[in-house]
Amino acid sequence: MIGAGDLILGLETSCDDTCAAVVSGAGEVRSNVISSQGIHDAYGGVVPEIASRHHLELVNAAVDDALRRAGATLGDIELVAVTQGPGLVGALLVGVATAKAIAAARGLALAPVDHLQGHVAANFLREAGGAEAIMEPPFVCLLASGGHTLLASVEDHETFTVLGRTLDDAAGEAFDKGARLLGLPFPGGPALERLARDGDPEAFAFPVARGLGGLDFSFAGVKTALLYRVRDLGEEGARERRADLAASYQHAIVTALAERCERALAERGGDRLAIGGGVAANGPLRARLARLGVALGVPPRELCTDNAAMIASAARFVDAQPFPAYLAIDAYASGERALA
Repeated sequence: MIGAGDLILGLETSCDDTCAAVVSGAGEVRSNVISSQGIHDAYGGVVPEIASRHHLELVNAAVDDALRRAGATLGDIELVAVTQGPGLVGALLVGVATAKAIAAARGLALAPVDHLQGHVAANFLREAGGAEAIMEPPFVCLLASGGHTLLASVEDHETFTVLGRTLDDAAGEAFDKGARLLGLPFPGGPALERLARDGDPEAFAFPVARGLGGLDFSFAGVKTALLYRVRDLGEEGARERRADLAASYQHAIVTALAERCERALAERGGDRLAIGGGVAANGPLRARLARLGVALGVPPRELCTDNAAMIASAARFVDAQPFPAYLAIDAYASGERALA
């Protein structure tokens, strides 16, 4: 059992960010290193093979940096935590192999963590010197990233139940694809948000899938609508209205996310909402959710995007495996244990 003063080394390599962190058993973030590869910008998206090779080059340095910033050594670590999935196969393999090697060399237990559970567990962290976690269960949680978009009911630290999910594309993917249509660089979400600041969010009416029942999401329609609008305006017209297009497109995605959150809170009688995933760093989304009139758990932006501190946080509530133990990656199916 991890004590409040014990230290956990977390590793996260599910996509293109090489991440290492040291977190205490009480949830205090001692260090959180995120090494963004950057090389993928030229390709307009993450190239899995390139990501895997760069993880190999960066992971040891990221671990060393995380330990240095935390003022710790491997001798101070009591538990190693690593993202088991979902994610890119080769990228996950680098993190898992590194975690297994460290655990084997030091005789430490190894905690496999589901990536989505990690995003939920980011809300259980507290910054160095902080007295309270960002949010404690129970609460409704919106997870929105480039690969996943879902609403979850978080009743305890160990599990969550999915209330609704995207039926097609993730919100982060919609941001990235929309940004590409507007000629913006990768990663598209932050670039589109910056451009949208100079535009009118009501200039164009993009669909928000209000006719979709339940708490599920759909973002394929809004992407198609933007494609057709850009084609209708023509190259010169789209260039002149680019800021308005970005603002209106962003407004549609934010509205879809916020309306589902509001519906989930009303249906469950809840008054506590937390957010996670890269899209949770979006300023207009944060502002829109803050107007719902409920307690809102908003992690710092560095805890919304992929990071290892959230993986270490989740590991505090995961059954660790004494080493040696076989640990397989789970690249495709999400491993959230409460998922029906």
